[in-house]
Amino acid sequence: MNPDRIFDAFPAPSYRGNQQAALGDIRDAFEAGNDVVLVRAPTGSGKSLLARAVAGCARTAAEGDPVDATGAYYTTPQVSQLDDVAGDDLLQDLNIIRGKSNYTCILPGELDTPVNQAPCVRERGYDCSVQHRCPYFSDRAIASNREIAAMTLAYFMQTAGSDVFRKRDVVVIDEAHGLAEWAEMYATIQLGPRTVPFWDDLRVPAVDSVERAVQYADALAQQCTRRKDELLGQQSLSPGEVRERDRLQELIGELEFFVKDYRDPQSPTTWLVDQSEPETGSTDSSGDDDPAGGPLTIKPMDPERYLRYTVWDRGNKFALLSATILNKDAFCRHVGLEPSRVALVDVGHTFPVENRPLYDVTQGKMTYEEREETLPKIARTIVRIMQNHPDEKGLIHAHSYAIQDELESLLTDFGVGNRVRSHTRDDRNADLEAWKASDDPDVFLSVKMEEALDLKGDLCRWQVLCKAPFLNTSDSRVAHRLESGQWAWYYRAALRTVIQACGRVIRAPDDYGSTYVADSSLLDLFERARTDMPDWFAAQVDRLETPDLPPFEPRTALNSADGSTGGGSTRSKTSSSSSETSTYERSRNRSGTRSRSGRSSKRSPLADVWDTDG
Repeated sequence: MNPDRIFDAFPAPSYRGNQQAALGDIRDAFEAGNDVVLVRAPTGSGKSLLARAVAGCARTAAEGDPVDATGAYYTTPQVSQLDDVAGDDLLQDLNIIRGKSNYTCILPGELDTPVNQAPCVRERGYDCSVQHRCPYFSDRAIASNREIAAMTLAYFMQTAGSDVFRKRDVVVIDEAHGLAEWAEMYATIQLGPRTVPFWDDLRVPAVDSVERAVQYADALAQQCTRRKDELLGQQSLSPGEVRERDRLQELIGELEFFVKDYRDPQSPTTWLVDQSEPETGSTDSSGDDDPAGGPLTIKPMDPERYLRYTVWDRGNKFALLSATILNKDAFCRHVGLEPSRVALVDVGHTFPVENRPLYDVTQGKMTYEEREETLPKIARTIVRIMQNHPDEKGLIHAHSYAIQDELESLLTDFGVGNRVRSHTRDDRNADLEAWKASDDPDVFLSVKMEEALDLKGDLCRWQVLCKAPFLNTSDSRVAHRLESGQWAWYYRAALRTVIQACGRVIRAPDDYGSTYVADSSLLDLFERARTDMPDWFAAQVDRLETPDLPPFEPRTALNSADGSTGGGSTRSKTSSSSSETSTYERSRNRSGTRSRSGRSSKRSPLADVWDTDG
C-alpha cells in the first residue's frame, strides 16, 4: 500500500467539507504502521469518495511481485449502498459483481432464468457456448481482474477461499459499524422447514446443550452430503433441484464450520442454541415415544474466527468507514481486532446543528407493557406534527410491523389516513420508491429504515422516532450479553441506530430536517450513552426542545379543502374518533384478525436481532 497516493486517488474534481483534512489524517494513520483505520465520518462526508481514495492506494500489479497481493476490495453490507456506487459517475472504476441470482441467462428460451438456475448449473458437463458473454461471468471476470472490485459484504464473505477473488492489498468496508452483527447473522445456522430441504423426512431430537447440537449437526451434515451427492449424480436437474443442491452445499459448509469451531479449544467463539417447540405428535430421532425437538437456531457470539477467515485474511490493510463506530476499543473487541494496531480518524460534521433539530414530543414509554397506553398518544401527536408540516413529507420510524399496523389504524380512525402510506415485508422497496416518487406530502410508516436511506431535500422534511430501538432481549445473544453485564454495549447499539436514523432527512450542509422523539425511553438512552456520543450528535441532544405544536385538529393535517391529498392517497378517509382508548382497542382487534395485502408471514432474517414482529 502507498498511502501517499491518497490525494491523487480522490475521484472528485474538488473537495467538500472536511474531505481534504480527512484524507490527510487517513494517510498519516496508515503511514504510522496501522493495519486498520476506522474512519468515523458523519452523514454528508462523502464516505464513498473517501473509500475510493483509500482503495486507490493499493499496490498495483506493476508494483508487486507475482506472489504479492495487489488491488483492492470495496464492500458494504447494504445493497442500496452498492446501487448508489453503481450510479455514481465518480466511482465508475469500482467494478461491481453481484450474486448469480441477480443476473439472467442470455440463452434462447432461458431469458427469464436466473444464472444460478441456468442450464450450466442444471446439466452435468454442460458446455455453454456463450459463457464469455454471460452477464454474471463477464462481470466476475472484469471485477476479478481490475484494480478495484466492489460487492456486498455477503458476497465478499461467501467468496472467502475462492480462487477467483483472492487476497488483495487493501479492503475497504463502508457502513462498517454493524460488522460484528452482520457476521453473527451470516454465521447463524437456521435448521427448520424453510432452510433444510428434506426437513419433513427428519426426526429432530430435543437439544439440551451445545454439545448435543454439535452431535446432531455432524450427523445432519453427513445426511446433507449424501443427498447432495445423489443430486450431483443425475444427468440433469430441475430448477427446484438446483436450488436444493445449492442450499445443501451451503448448509454443509455452515454445519461443518460450526462443528469444527466448537471442537477447537483455541476458538474464542461462544455458541448458543435455541430450539422451538416440535410439532404435536413428533418423536425423537430414535423412533421411540420420547418427545422430539423442533427447529433449531445455532448462533455464534463475537465470531472472531469467522471474521478472520471471511474478512481479515482477505487483505493486508483495511479501512472501515461509518458515522457510528461509537467506541473504538469495544468495536475492536467485537470484531477480533487488536486495538493497538487500529487507528481512529474522526471527520468533522459540516451540517449546521440548527438545520438538524431534535424535538421532544415524548408521550410515555413504548415498552411492551406500556405500549397500549402510550401508542394512542403518539398517534395523536403525529397528527399534530402532520398539521405542523401540512405540505411536507414525513417519515415515521415504527420500529416493528406490529406498531406500524396499530399506528396505521389509529391514524386512519383519526381521519388522516388519506395522507398515510405504509409498506409490507415483501414490497418494502417498491412501496418506498412509490412514496419517494410522489409529489404529495404523504407520511410513510416505515419499519427498519434507519439506515441506507437517502431522503435529501423535499423527499422528506421531518420524521418521528416512535420507539427507542433497543435490541430484542428475548434474543439469546442479547440476553447472554446482558446476563454478563454488557449494558454499555446494549445502550451503544440503540444509540447507533438513533444516530443513523437522524441522518435520513438531512443530507447536505444546506439541507434541513426535523426529528421528533416520541418515546420517553429515548431520553433515558441519551443520558446512559452520553459518553459514547460523537460531539456533533451531542450538540443536537443539547439543543433538544419541546416544539409548539398546533392543537389536535386532524382536518388541518390534510393539504386540501376537501380533506384529500390528491392522486397519491392510498387510504380512504374515515371520521376521527372521540375516544383514544376505544380507537386503540378497535385497531388492535383489526390488526389481530385482518390479513394485509402482500404481507408475508415468514420472519425477516433480522427478526431475532431487530424484533420486527413485536
